[in-house]
Amino acid sequence: MRRLALLLAVSALLVAASVAAAQSPQESLAKNIFQVPHLPPTDSVPTVAVGNPMPDFDLPAVDGSRVRLADYVGKKNLVLSFVPAAWTPVCSGQWPGYNIARDIFEANDAALVGISVDNIPTLFAWTREMGGLWFPVASDFWPHGGLAKKLGILRSDGTAERALILVDKQGTIRFIDVHDINTRPDLGPLLEAMEKVRSGQ
Repeated sequence: MRRLALLLAVSALLVAASVAAAQSPQESLAKNIFQVPHLPPTDSVPTVAVGNPMPDFDLPAVDGSRVRLADYVGKKNLVLSFVPAAWTPVCSGQWPGYNIARDIFEANDAALVGISVDNIPTLFAWTREMGGLWFPVASDFWPHGGLAKKLGILRSDGTAERALILVDKQGTIRFIDVHDINTRPDLGPLLEAMEKVRSGQ
């Protein structure tokens, strides 16, 4: 009788493991999303403009490396994608969406870096649950929102705005989209800006 109970218990564990393994990263991610109410579209005043030098930064990344402005100046155009918070609906769809747009960035000689004010452990778990991203993800957690504050895109609740910033190889800001925090940015305007920078306009 005990042997039968043990076999049943093992079978149940194997079935549970199979179900877990069959679950896609997207399905698993969806179950852990924190729902947020509709928020004011923007809640800050940018302190930089197109044509300004990009403020210097040096941030930790989820893979243990550092992400520095100096790593890109003179080598690659750079797109910074700020999102407000991990484990929230719009942010959890925005960055995985860039996985299918990788060719667009590469065709325009542009690197992409994702940034939020969440800490590294949170970003590590969140991006793994997404199934992986091709671009580095950096934390602007401490000093809290330091880079977002330099750019004037730190909201009054301590999160960053949803923003896209294009920096050319000379370190000059060429495009800014401080977007409605409740919606994903259309890549069209960013693509147009990247093409202008690549073509020397």
